[in-house]
Amino acid sequence: MPDYLRPTSLDEALQALARPWTVLAGGTDFYPARVGRAIDENVLDIGGIAVLRGISAATDGWRLGATTTWSELVEAELPPLFDGLKQAAREVGGRQIQNTGTIAGNLCNASPAADGVPPLLALDAEVELAGRAGSRRLPLTSFITGNRRTMLAPGELLVAIHVPRPARDACSAFLKLGARRYLVISIAMAAATLEIEDDRVAAARIAVGACSAVAQRLPALEAALAGAAVDSLAACVEASQLVPLSPIDDVRGSAGYRLDAVVTLLRRLLAGFAS
Repeated sequence: MPDYLRPTSLDEALQALARPWTVLAGGTDFYPARVGRAIDENVLDIGGIAVLRGISAATDGWRLGATTTWSELVEAELPPLFDGLKQAAREVGGRQIQNTGTIAGNLCNASPAADGVPPLLALDAEVELAGRAGSRRLPLTSFITGNRRTMLAPGELLVAIHVPRPARDACSAFLKLGARRYLVISIAMAAATLEIEDDRVAAARIAVGACSAVAQRLPALEAALAGAAVDSLAACVEASQLVPLSPIDDVRGSAGYRLDAVVTLLRRLLAGFAS
């Protein structure tokens, strides 16, 4: 029989990772992937480690604990900078999944269609990884390297996500296209964070998901938005700015459809900032 361990401290969890374990947080990806077969791997349940949960603020930004759930994020008192991430949180499965699924689990599962990744990319987030030798930080842009692949080394846990405080007042938004409203894998997603000064964009961060093996920032569009008036942002979007994307054909949509849909999503997303 495999082993099951539910530590109550981070140190205990990291010591356990001296040998192979499958890490379990909310379990919303773990259990569906094992329907119909016995669990035959050792399971390390990190849900009992208090230091991994919760959201805190400091002068330089915010720390989102790894096992903070999507429902906890939605209910947290956060500035408009986090509106896009909260909108994505409401799109993660249904309410039961949002009550259990964790922010870090969404990142470590590393699905190309993970709802949390584009808004966190647009927030310029970093991940904090801890191991027995110490901790390190990586930009989220470097952490997810491919479909179901990350930079987590053996013996490491993702313990927190860090969001830097922008230089100016900022707001964000998120849109998702799926075959229905809830409990659906994305066909395409778009997220934006804008720093606005005197009704013009001082800085922009735009990310698109479900249109490549890893969600991507769109630097050409970000550059085009710099200095633009808030009420004219949708007109800045052009198909030529989607160069980093490489969508596939699958049962949810063709590559061509995804590229067309992303242009529309981006225009609708940016038009919303003027309202």
